[in-house]
This record gives sequence, C-alpha cells and structure tokens, in this order.
Amino acid sequence: MTAADLPSQDQQQYQAFKQLGLKLDMSRGKPSPEQLDLSNALLNAVDGYKAADGTDGRNYGGTVGLPEARALFGELLDVPAAQVVVDSSASLSLMHDVIMYALLNGTPGNAPWVREPVTFLCPVPGYDRHFAICETRGIKMINVPMNDDGPDMDLVEKLVAEDASIKGMWCVPKYSNPGGVVYSDAVVQRLAAMKTAAPDFILMWDDAYRFHHLGAEKLEVLSILEACAAAGHPDRAFVFASSSKVTWAGSGIAALASSPANIAWWTKHSGIRSIGPDKINQLRHVRLLKDLPTVEALMEQHAALLKPKFDAVLAQFEQYLGNVPGVSWTRPQGGYFIDLVTPDGAAKRTVALAKEAGITLTPAGAAFPYGNDPKDRHIRIAPSFPSLDEITKAAQGIALSLRVALAG
Repeated sequence: MTAADLPSQDQQQYQAFKQLGLKLDMSRGKPSPEQLDLSNALLNAVDGYKAADGTDGRNYGGTVGLPEARALFGELLDVPAAQVVVDSSASLSLMHDVIMYALLNGTPGNAPWVREPVTFLCPVPGYDRHFAICETRGIKMINVPMNDDGPDMDLVEKLVAEDASIKGMWCVPKYSNPGGVVYSDAVVQRLAAMKTAAPDFILMWDDAYRFHHLGAEKLEVLSILEACAAAGHPDRAFVFASSSKVTWAGSGIAALASSPANIAWWTKHSGIRSIGPDKINQLRHVRLLKDLPTVEALMEQHAALLKPKFDAVLAQFEQYLGNVPGVSWTRPQGGYFIDLVTPDGAAKRTVALAKEAGITLTPAGAAFPYGNDPKDRHIRIAPSFPSLDEITKAAQGIALSLRVALAG
C-alpha cells in the first residue's frame, strides 16, 4: 500500500466521528423541549371560557377570532385590531388558504387566478413549504437572488412590470429562512410602490421571525401594510404571523393582517371552510402573552437558550471550515437557521455523508423551488432542537462531511 492509498486525515476524522453513533434529526427548525417548557403555564392559563365580549369559547362562532386575540396580534404587528384575523394554529395554513381563495375566487374585485397561468417570484434561498404550496397547486415559480438587504429589486421590478402572469411573491422580511436576511427600508418601499403588469399582484409577507432576535440588537422592518397604503396599493400585502415558535409549535395561534378589503374577502371565504377557530386556545394565549412587553420578555428567554447553540455551530465551522476555499456561512442576528454555502456541486454529497454519520439535515436543494439548487451549494442548518453538546458535535460532523465531500 502506498501513501496515496492511505485515508486522508479528514477521512480518518470522519470515520472516527461515525463511531460516535449519533442519531440527530436537524431537518426542521423545531424548538427544543427547554423552549417549549417556557410556556407550560398555558396548561393552566384558562380560568374561564368567556371572552371579553361575552363569547362562549366552547361553542361555534368567532370566525375572525376573539376580540382580545385580535387586539393582541394588532399590538404585536402594529396594525389596527380590525385588520387582523386570528385563526388556526399555524400561519402556513392561512397562507395556503389565501392562495386557494385567490385561485378559485380571485382577490377582491378580480377574476379567479385559475383562468390564466399563474407565476410567483421566490427569493432564494427560501422556505421550502412556501414553494411546496405553489408546486402542488400548479403555480410556476421563478427564482430571485437574495442580497444582503433583501431580494434583488432590480430584477423583481423588471419581472413584475413585464409579465402579467406574475401574481405574487413570497417574502420573509426579517431573519429569513435560511439566510437570516433582514429587508431594508428601501426594499420594503420598492416592493410596495413597484408597478406590476398584474393588477391583482400580492405580497405573501411571512413575518414568522418578527420577535426572534438572537442578540441585544432588535432589528426592525418597515410596515409593509403602511408602505403599500402610502404607495396607493392598500390591498397588495397579506401579513402572516403566529405564536408557533413563541409558545408551543404544535398548539399555537396564527394571525393574518391586511387591508380592510382583504379582511372582508378573507372572512367571506373562510366562513365556508370553518364555523370558527379554537377559541379556548386563543383565550389561554391571550392570558399568558398579555401584551408586547410580555412577548418580548419571553423571547429573550428563547434567545438565551438559542444563542449558545448558534455560537457553537459558528465556532465549529470556523475551526473546521475557516480555511476551506469556497465555503461560507451566514451569521444571523435572529431566526432559526444558518445557511452553509459550499463550493459548486458539494451540498448533496455533504448531506448524504452527514446522514451516514447520524445527522439528518434538510435535503440539499430544499431552499429552492422544485428542490433544485442550480449550483448545489446551500445547506440549511437548524441548531435549535438538539442539546448544546449535541449541536456542537453535529456541527463538527457536518464540517467533516463537507471536507470529505470536497476531497472527492
């Protein structure tokens, strides 16, 4: 056996890592048990079933949400309570329904989308579940590169002005999934004011990480509803938010905020789908969360649990990948993800090698429409669920997997 036949140091380290027998699923950005424990008071938060207006939370009704739940999200999103609907336990459900109502019924004053081709703009890398809604409903998707301050607006403005089939655009304006991008004021204003060939163009504004800061600096994003109204497009934006990563991920409450016309449109169509949401769950969330200062204090506790895990990943990447040409990663100030960027053609192989080492990651390419990362470069890292010790080991294993992938 010659020296060339001997395993490289990276391969030796990788093989030794595999012997640890890890079994970690990091495929989704799930809160840890310790984070969920922060809201265990929800179990005893309801001491009655009557809402402020006398509504019996045990019965049918309340299709737009209880008044106090609408007021809470109005305060959190800085919009009038009358422009908020509280329904479902997941904002993704509300996003799906907005798309379905637009397809089948049309947005206010416009024809149903199903009568013509429909296209959506998708900033990439982005959220795979957004893309899945479009793909399963036959909506064509166009990639838009993401810059440090948001989507490439020169390209966005060109596309929407030329193509009337472009009916909408997905946006995660703060701490985007997975890149952690925060939209600048200029980007928000351009999105609100841009001229579109489609008169019924909408912005699907997923404000999932509005309060999910990792450090002392709490970055803010301009109100898209106010910007759209000021630009003469009051019905352009639908804003979505939830308590899914504030309280309990599987038992939260979700909200939709938009213009009065859009809220009336939503109410009309959602009344066919449901006779009313889980109002007892709304009551217990209102009584636990109370107001904006209470939510911010709770999110500081989340950050205290999350930030050491993010720091551990970044430290391991710096140690094992800091001198590897063509490798980079984001250093987010909030949200749930780190975007690990490999040299061209290495992401899928890295994910496969990590799987062999006991680390399940989001499939490479998931952050792009149709699961197709054209350059096979992006890997979404979700540090939240594993323990600090586990995520430190996992980050090392991912880095070793990438080094072995690059070795060929």
